[in-house]
Amino acid sequence: MRNLFADLTPLRVSAPYRRMWFGSVLSGVGTALTTVAVGLQVYDLTGSTFNVGLVGLFALVPLIALGLYGGSIVDAHDRRRVMMTTSSGLFLVACAFAAQAWLGIGNVWLMYALVAVQHGLFAVNQPARGSAVPRLLPADLLSAANALNSLAWNVSLTVGPLLAGLLVSWWGYGGAYSVEAVLLLFAFASVVSLPPLPPEGRPPRAGLRSVLEGLRFLRTQPDVRMTFQVDLAAMVLAMPKVLFPAVGVTLIGGGAATVGVLAAAIAVGSIVAGVLSGPLHRVRRQGLAVLVSVVGWGLAVAGFGLMLAVSPGPGPHGQASWALWSAAGFLALAGAADAVSAVFRTTILQVVTPDALRGRLQGVFLVVVAGGPQLGGLLLGAVARWGGETVAAIGGGVACVLVVLALGVLQPTFVRYDARRAAAVRAG
Repeated sequence: MRNLFADLTPLRVSAPYRRMWFGSVLSGVGTALTTVAVGLQVYDLTGSTFNVGLVGLFALVPLIALGLYGGSIVDAHDRRRVMMTTSSGLFLVACAFAAQAWLGIGNVWLMYALVAVQHGLFAVNQPARGSAVPRLLPADLLSAANALNSLAWNVSLTVGPLLAGLLVSWWGYGGAYSVEAVLLLFAFASVVSLPPLPPEGRPPRAGLRSVLEGLRFLRTQPDVRMTFQVDLAAMVLAMPKVLFPAVGVTLIGGGAATVGVLAAAIAVGSIVAGVLSGPLHRVRRQGLAVLVSVVGWGLAVAGFGLMLAVSPGPGPHGQASWALWSAAGFLALAGAADAVSAVFRTTILQVVTPDALRGRLQGVFLVVVAGGPQLGGLLLGAVARWGGETVAAIGGGVACVLVVLALGVLQPTFVRYDARRAAAVRAG
């Protein structure tokens, strides 16, 4: 039974990785807390859902732009120093959020500006963290470390919003942002304690030429490129979150409570997969594992759509029907499949990519992870407007499966990707 649970070896054998991991947990909880608190405060200030939606736009644009450019910054400088600089910047932004709330400034454009700066810093900080992991651990522990990183991220996405709701109701927005600032202060201390992580060899100069060099490398690496392509297939074709509000009103019932249950189900599935990730480090055919996991995601989303099709609709007084829990079960399976896919996609990226290019490729990874769900929301929203939420969910899940299977046929070397052979090539 011990072998079934998450492999904690990376935390035991590497004190620097252990400190960075705990810092990432604190930072992730703080960021998720702020995301919810900002949405609540913007709605309180404006009374407009559209204005709340603009928060996502002001977050996404710098995240995508600096995700690419930030990777070149990471490869050009000591990664510990990059993490220290961006972590201190995130702490100052948290203090600014707290100050505007305590002072009652109430300026929504100031909040948009702070959100943009926060996510710009995050777009540089995350590639630095991701590219530092292979410097702190041997290759045979990377899949276990990425499973722990995935677990930390999903716990943060679960705990942060819950904490935000409690803190805003108890202490107001100023108190919530102040707690985030304290969490980020401890996260900064964990980064300071890391050893220096200077670039290996002659570092490139940060800039457009460096970014293009990273993209040219990506063109020569079909296995790394496939990790991005299959993730885009899953997120663009079969990301069901945009359907949840309509499902809560018209198909299952329960309103906002149903939306919360469905959203939480994906996170719960991811957490359970992280907790039970012990066997993952023994998987050698990691490319095949990615394809199987993403096919599992598509099938689970299609299953969610089938539950919408058989749901009798809202019960008396708008209550949720019995279909809620079966639909949530399929979404939990989808979350578990996504977590497994993320572990192996990240591991393949870290092993295949040389250290000198790892920051730039981590930046591309961040852009794919951030931009894919946004495009998916637009696509499934359009399909739902044309054919309904049930068609969007079933069609999206089936389309994801078909596209991923086609990609596997077109790229057979990815199916045969062997983790031990790749690690030996990296070492030799």
